[in-house]
Amino acid sequence: MVKNYNVLFDEQLKIVEEKLEKIFSDKTPNSLYEPCKYSIIGGGKRLRPLAVLFSNYVFSNTFQNSYNAALAFEILHNFTLVHDDIMDNSHKRRNRLTVHKAYDVNTAILAGDTLYAYSFELLLKDAYNTDFTICNDFTTAIIEVCEGQALDKEFELRHDVTVDEYITMIYKKTAALLVGCFTVGAKIGKANQEQIEAIKDYAKYLGLAFQIQDDYLDTFSDENIFGKKVGLDIVEGKKTFLLLKALELAQGVDKEQLNLLLKNKGTTFENVNNYQNIYKKYNVDRLALDKVEEYIKLANNSIEKLKSAPNFDFLIWFSNLVLQRDK
Repeated sequence: MVKNYNVLFDEQLKIVEEKLEKIFSDKTPNSLYEPCKYSIIGGGKRLRPLAVLFSNYVFSNTFQNSYNAALAFEILHNFTLVHDDIMDNSHKRRNRLTVHKAYDVNTAILAGDTLYAYSFELLLKDAYNTDFTICNDFTTAIIEVCEGQALDKEFELRHDVTVDEYITMIYKKTAALLVGCFTVGAKIGKANQEQIEAIKDYAKYLGLAFQIQDDYLDTFSDENIFGKKVGLDIVEGKKTFLLLKALELAQGVDKEQLNLLLKNKGTTFENVNNYQNIYKKYNVDRLALDKVEEYIKLANNSIEKLKSAPNFDFLIWFSNLVLQRDK
């Protein structure tokens, strides 16, 4: 029987949302737990908890015994967002005030610390029933994310960042957490070591594809579908795959314009179209999509050894979902 993964995915997403809604609902003091709850119910794709659940499902044909671990990764992810927003002095996330703007910086720091600690509490509930090495996978992911954030901040001060350095940074900041999700889910699903190594590679390439897809969508998406103003990365002068690749290829006045974007640490929305045209002139938009497709192909090739798993076909469905996303 062919499974309808769209329906299954939506069903599990609903369960995740319901569980997240309840996590801090009966805890006191309110001054601590209200900002915690605010941070985790603000929406988001929820790809990380769903990655844990479905990685378990691929090998065990069930979602049981992995809900706590799934929630742990989502709460950990939100912890990183709360602290990142403080570091970047961001005012908005997901079309709402960031936690430190909705409350204050001290409250946001404390809420982030609480989210971090609570993620471990949830993870341990599933570790007791399965494999304590999932704690190592969890902490490895946290360290990688911190290293990625450090590189990202370092890159803000440099004008000589290469595409290869950027790939290293997004692996640590984005892909490593997804690797942790799929690894933990697979271990809970009783995958063997060869299967675990395969799913790690799959998640690594999927995470890289996801981030470069984000870079592309921020600059070239349809605003009506994307749900927010296109070109924010350009306005903020962010060193994305698109900008770094354009810097490699551009010449003359175009190169001067790109360097000016770096020097000024951004521009206005009125100038976004000019930079979009430079990207298109050097085929950078296509190169970004080609890189996404390359990583998706590598992800799918990584799991050839998993074809005997009960729900192997989910992994192909999921990578296609990343490839085809438009927001």
